[in-house]
Amino acid sequence: MSSSPSAPARLRKDLGLLDVYAISTGAMFSSGFFLLPGLAAAQTGSSVPLAYLVAALIIVPPMLCVAELATAMPRAGGAYYFLDRSMGPWMGTVGGLGTWIALVLKSAFALVGLGAYLSIYFELPIRSLAVALTIVFMVVNIVGAKETSGLQRVLVLTLLAVMALFLVTGLDTVLRSGTEAAGAGAPFLTAGLSGFASTVGFVFVSYAGLTKVASVAEEIVNPDRNIPLGMTLSLITAAVVYTVGVYVMVMVLPGDTLFSDLTPAASAAAEIPALSGRAGGILIVLAALAAFASTGNAGVLAASRYPLAMARDELVPPALAKLGRFRTPTAAIVATGALMVLAILVLPIEDIAKLASAFQLLLFSLLSLAVVIMRESGIGGYDPGYRSPWYPWLHVVAFLAPMWLISQMGQLAILFTLGLVALTTGWYLKYASARVGRAGAIFHTFARLGERRTSALDHELRYIVKEKGLREDDPFRELVADGLVMDVAHSIDFHSLLDQAAARLADQAEIPEGVLKEGLWEGFRSGFMPIQHGVALPHLRIEGLSGPVLLMARAASGVRGEGVDDRLHDVRAVLILLSPADDHGYHLRLLGHLASLAEQDGFLDRWMEAKTPQELKAALIDDEHLLTLIAEPGRGAGVWIGRPLYELDLPPSTLIAFIRRGAAVVVPQGDTVIERGDAVTVIGSPAAVRALEAKLAPPSDEAP
Repeated sequence: MSSSPSAPARLRKDLGLLDVYAISTGAMFSSGFFLLPGLAAAQTGSSVPLAYLVAALIIVPPMLCVAELATAMPRAGGAYYFLDRSMGPWMGTVGGLGTWIALVLKSAFALVGLGAYLSIYFELPIRSLAVALTIVFMVVNIVGAKETSGLQRVLVLTLLAVMALFLVTGLDTVLRSGTEAAGAGAPFLTAGLSGFASTVGFVFVSYAGLTKVASVAEEIVNPDRNIPLGMTLSLITAAVVYTVGVYVMVMVLPGDTLFSDLTPAASAAAEIPALSGRAGGILIVLAALAAFASTGNAGVLAASRYPLAMARDELVPPALAKLGRFRTPTAAIVATGALMVLAILVLPIEDIAKLASAFQLLLFSLLSLAVVIMRESGIGGYDPGYRSPWYPWLHVVAFLAPMWLISQMGQLAILFTLGLVALTTGWYLKYASARVGRAGAIFHTFARLGERRTSALDHELRYIVKEKGLREDDPFRELVADGLVMDVAHSIDFHSLLDQAAARLADQAEIPEGVLKEGLWEGFRSGFMPIQHGVALPHLRIEGLSGPVLLMARAASGVRGEGVDDRLHDVRAVLILLSPADDHGYHLRLLGHLASLAEQDGFLDRWMEAKTPQELKAALIDDEHLLTLIAEPGRGAGVWIGRPLYELDLPPSTLIAFIRRGAAVVVPQGDTVIERGDAVTVIGSPAAVRALEAKLAPPSDEAP
């Protein structure tokens, strides 16, 4: 792993699972529930709830593709970044600028859509109100993503609470009414299967906001878990609310009323006894306000990350990449808000926002293709924390399904999409093409284009792997506990150190010593060995190796490397990592974590102060993963005295790393018996270590 490339200032990682869920869910509920059901029912009759359910199933493959890309490349800009790194800057520009414009139009439409429900009770200047709300959301976004997501959580939880009430009371009303319900017996497929297919495409856009959260992946804590889980929970919520909620509307409203109704949720609530009074009507209006506002708020948050990411790559003016005093993309947020205000005041926003949905469908197809390109590129740094299943069949479906839906949306939507592609291509040719020299992973995929293949993308993805760190199930602590230790007191030539290490590793790895020597030395000569902060990290991936092996060497008097690499003079720690050849991602994560440890303040001091091989190992493990217990009668660990290790009731994610017995160190085996006075060092996950500490070793009693 080469030294990390210089990177722009990163956004704060403030967003957790609930934030991901709130952003995804809030981006879906607005016109899809509060405006479109009546218009959709006019196209297909009482089969409209089924159309919403089919649309939810169709978006699953694209969602899984986006989840994979977002966990492999958690960077601001989401779809732009994925398309740029997979297909190159031209497609990145088309996807980035096109999505930015589409999101701005959809978000502006959501804020204008507030008027349809507010007008039930109030007379207000709708466009002026939409402009004011845009400014409010813009200010909240500037203050911070956490503050923005906090507002989003309030809006979404309010919305879902009212929706739950609507669904429960509505279903109760329908079940009580039975065949006497107003919509009972309504025609099912009024326009046949072709009309039903057209309706699926019409309502599919209700779910299009699901993947907006990918644009803020850089700000999400533990993206490998929170992005796919948050989007999945959000889709399940939306599918249930849409399908059941629209079914209630179909059943409680007569067909001729529903087909022409632009406020179907409010009209349906008036037919439900529990919601038919003024209080019930106000609740539905409150839910609509929360839905439209959450879509607008999430839109500002997501859309502003596109110009930020593109400015980092010089595809738009670099001023848009600047972070403000709150470490948020202030310039990009202001630009997004300004474009929304312009759209609200000048454009026929309702019509254009609907046309922009076709571009979002095109984007889904391109993102599924991006997964195929990244997988087939063979780039070692592509290491998604979540891999979409059933490759490549699911990805073929994810590519074709949105294309089919576009064909159902009419000629005007297709022409608008082509026009947006032409506009963004013109920007790329006029402004960006002369400023960038990158090539996407597609040039790694096709051998006939091999001359355009570069190492820059692989280096960038490797840096992302290092930045993400280990996954929860990566057994790094076990690797350290089982690792080999060399403690060299005298000054040693680096080549000799590698030879001695290869001899030690050959037995444990069951790999010929000559293969290890040649491989380690070739990696050093080729410049692939990181050297930083007094730590050298030789590493090698080997065919036939059953699992990773680590050797930790301390060169107390330094390493000699005259005429080879002057940086070796400062080296005191040599950490040699061997990994199986078939898991490049795991190798990179382990190597990245070792490099991160080397960068920590005080690491080399702890390394040099260690008195025993076990203390050298402990220097590689964070304090929160480490616990030392003293086996003395009357103290917590005293219950272990006289018992072999295999009988101890340890949490599943912990293990005993070593035992200090007087001046000696005992390497633990299953039949090792704990003796009085033993200092037992346990390593494990922070949660497991804390649980064991609480059970056996009160902090006031045990040694740190």
